[in-house]
Order: sequence, then structure tokens, then C-alpha cells
Amino acid sequence: MTAAQIRQKYLDFFKARGHVVIPSSPLVPENDPTTLFTGSGMQPMLPYLLGEPYPQGTTRIVDSQKCFRAQDIEEVGDNRHTTFFEMLGNWSLGDYFKEEQQAWVWDFFIKELKLDPQKLYVSVFEGNYQIPRDEVAADNWKRLGVPQSHIFYYGVEKNWWARSSYADMPIGEPGGPDSEIFYDFETKHDPKFGKECHPNCDCGRFLEIGNNVFMTYKKTASGFKPLKKKNIDFGGGLERLAAVVNGDSDIFNIDVFGEAKKILVDAQTGGEIKNIRVILDHIRAAVFLIDSAVIPANKMQGYVLRRLIRRSVVYAQLAGIRLADLLPSLVKSFTKSQNISGIILAEVRKFEETLEKGMKLIGKVSSFDLYQTYGFPPEITEELLKQQGRKLDWTEFEKQKLAHQDLSRTSSKGIFKGGLQDQSEITTKYHTATHLLHAALRQVLGTHVQQKGSNITAVRLRFDFSHPRKLTEIEIVSVEKLVNQKIDEDIRVERLEMDKDKALAMGALAFFPEKYPQVTSIYKIGDFSLELCGGPHVDSTGQIGKIKIIKEESAGAGIRRVYAKVE
Repeated sequence: MTAAQIRQKYLDFFKARGHVVIPSSPLVPENDPTTLFTGSGMQPMLPYLLGEPYPQGTTRIVDSQKCFRAQDIEEVGDNRHTTFFEMLGNWSLGDYFKEEQQAWVWDFFIKELKLDPQKLYVSVFEGNYQIPRDEVAADNWKRLGVPQSHIFYYGVEKNWWARSSYADMPIGEPGGPDSEIFYDFETKHDPKFGKECHPNCDCGRFLEIGNNVFMTYKKTASGFKPLKKKNIDFGGGLERLAAVVNGDSDIFNIDVFGEAKKILVDAQTGGEIKNIRVILDHIRAAVFLIDSAVIPANKMQGYVLRRLIRRSVVYAQLAGIRLADLLPSLVKSFTKSQNISGIILAEVRKFEETLEKGMKLIGKVSSFDLYQTYGFPPEITEELLKQQGRKLDWTEFEKQKLAHQDLSRTSSKGIFKGGLQDQSEITTKYHTATHLLHAALRQVLGTHVQQKGSNITAVRLRFDFSHPRKLTEIEIVSVEKLVNQKIDEDIRVERLEMDKDKALAMGALAFFPEKYPQVTSIYKIGDFSLELCGGPHVDSTGQIGKIKIIKEESAGAGIRRVYAKVE
């Protein structure tokens, strides 16, 4: 069964059950500068799951949403991860609930896709001191024929849905337990992943193919209360379902990759299957990004696209493949557009020259010299060193980079070349003020607040953050007062270097953590703020001056935006 046939069966199945079929939302969200890509089927539906009426007045919706997750780039190469994918989804907006949803998705898997029920396992929420064990979902599964031995219970880390973590849910936010469905490929368990195998084991035996979210509760000051209207949000990866239907745990063996994979395998002269998988995923993702009006660039969506293409070139060389020669045929297997091939080909040829020079110099010059002199991206150097069983010394790279920045600062009479295009004294003040503002918002509003974007000029700062509603005047005054209090305390701003994972585990905040190297810069402002950052900062908060919040507005669904000035 092809992926297209599965998609159509799914849409038809739920259409027959009263659902309105809607088209995929854009891969690059329209009029929303707070996020680069649509990363889940739920993302475009969030306003309606939070209570906003759907424009067509329906309460039952089904679609297949195109998604892209930049954070999965490093994971690509195994048998199940891709950056671009389609998510089959159906929603009930205050309409049906658990019993109908579980029965329908079970019927779809068993009767429409002909999956062996003996190879399906499910997980449900185990409950805690606030939320009861989800025996309703478990009993529903049993009535549908799922044996007790195929039902597993997990806690909030695995079987609870909310926009923020369970512990950090702000007052007023909805959430609820979920129930996932897994397919058992019956491969041998690898004991390095634990003594016993189970559906959420990482050994590769089980593959998650669907998740039923039961949006049941709202967080209140006194705990969780049942929602007046409960919602259903189901998501199932199309590519994974195609792999399961065809009895093959490698999603790169499904039909959407078939023609392109044959081209690459026939051309391959050596190397691992990982090389082919990376090229397949990255070229396919690049095709859909360009089709969404993204072009290679050095920032935003264009940077992600450029990185995909460059990684494809690297892995093609490792496989003994001249990617430029194969591109027209590869692109044609994913799209009929003639222009897309030309855009990718131009980027490939440009980088192949850089790669050829860099390959000759790896091991002869430092990674920073490769980056600074030849424009060779450090993450590509890391990839190539990894193939040789070596590691890139990120500490040394950052040390040389910092020394270069210090030299540039001296030669340009005090203008520091860091993470901002304008490095003047005033914008440096605004940059540090942004860290204080982020921390103050989290303290006043709750730890669900996360940075979603920022823009700094010489006359003001703009900061976007996750929050479900408009700020009150009292909240705005409280945030402003807290920032100015920390400025008055004249706290020292410290720059630290440490492993990124360690910093995140310590609670350091990061906007797009994947863009930072493994050893990175962290800025610490007393015990008030700790963030990953590559930009310039004042030496102490007293150098900033007073902050005045001048405007607060919506910047998209679940996103607020504030503007502030230094006075």
C-alpha cells in the first residue's frame, strides 16, 4: 500500500464519520514570525483546541499536515527519523471523546490498514496524586480486544499532553492524558536499553504509530478542573504507518523514497546505509521547503535549508556519490517542479568547491581556520571528523572564535562583533535587558513563558514569548518593576563556557538550542538569569539604565509580544 493510498483511506474514513477534510497548513507559517516551521499537526489547530470557534463552524476535522522539525536533523540516519514528514490528524472540538476515538482509530488500523492486532500495543496514563489513572481508556482498549499484557501505563513524561511540561503548566492552560499506539516488529531486545523491553523502549523493537490526546483538564489555582468541552487530538505519522503496513521497520523503504533510493544505491561506491538515508531525507525536505518559498540563506528558514543541502553533499561524498550529477533525477522523484532542482543544484555546486578545499585541510589547520578563512561550517567539520573516529574540540573552537572577536572589537574601536548585526553600546544594553525581561516574565507569569523571537534596534527591543492571553496592567507594571530592580542592583554579568547539555540540565534557557555548538557560551546574571547566548552584553546590569515597557500585543496563537525602551 502506498503512502498516498494510506492518506486517502484515512481522510475518507473520518470524512464518512462526519469530519470536514481541511488542507495542510503552510510548512512555513503565514504571518507568524515567532516560529520557523510548522512542526506538528496540532500546531495550526491550537487556537481551536484552546476554545476559539473553527471558521467553518464544524467540531470534527481531519487532515494530513506537512511538518518539518529542524531539531531532528542530527537524528536522521537511523530507520525511523526524518526532518520532513506528514502527520495524519483528526480532531473533536468539544464533540466526541475517548470511546468513539479509540474505536475509530482501532478500526482504521485493523480493518482499513489490515494491521495484525496481535502486534499492536498501547500505553495509557498511570495517574498521580492529582489526576486519576486512566482506567477509562484502558477499559476501552480491552473492549476492543487489546489484551492486558499489551497495555502499559506511563507517567506524565510519556502519557500527558500540555503545551508546557506537566509541572510548569500555567493557570488557565488545558491539558490531559494521552494514549499511544505502537507496532511490534518482534526484533530481539538489546539489553543495553534495559532489562525488559516495553513499548517506549529505545531498542527499536516498537514503533509509535499514533497518539490519542484526551484534552480533559484545565489548570486552576486550586489544581486541575475538568474542562466544560473536552477535545480529541490524534496524530499518526504517515511515513511510519506506510512502513508498518508494508511490514518493514525501515521507513526509507516506503514508496515515497523508492525511486530516489534506487538512484542513490546504484551510484553508491561505499559507506553505510546511513549516508543514503541522510541524503534521501535532506533532499526531500529541501524540495518541500523550496516549494514553500524558502531559499538558501544564512539566517532563519534559509539557513536550515542551506544546512540540509550542505549535509547532503557531505554524506554523498562519504558514499562516493557525485550529488550534482544525480540531482535532477532525485528532485524529479519528489516533485514535478523544474525550478527546485536548479536552486538545489546551484547550492550543491557552490558548496562542493568549499568541501573539496576543506577535505584537504582537515587535520592540517584548526577547525576555526577552516571556518574563518574558508567558510567551512564547524558542524560539517564535526560530521567529517566523526567519520574518522575523531571529535571536534568545541572548547578550542570557541576559544579561538572569542579571541578573533576580541581582535575585531579592538580594531573597530569598541564595536563587538557577536550575535547582533548592530553591536553599538545601546543595542548591547538592549541585548542584556532582553535577558532580564525574559527572566522577569517567567517569574511574574509562570515558567511556561519561553522566548519565541526577538528583535533589537538602536531605539527599542521587541520580545516574543509563549503566553495564552493578554497581559494585565498589573502584570506589565510588575515585570517592568522587577527588571528595573535588577538593574538597580547592578548585578555582574558573567560569561561562562560549558557543555550545552550540562547547561540546559542546569536550567539555562535557550532560543533554538540546536543552533548552539556543544560547548557554548552561557550568560549568568546573579541567580536571576541563565541563558545560552552568543551576543554582546554589558559588564553589569547597572550600565543599562531604566526600562519602560511601551507596548504589549498578540504575535500569533498563544504568543505575546512586548516592546520596551531604555530611558
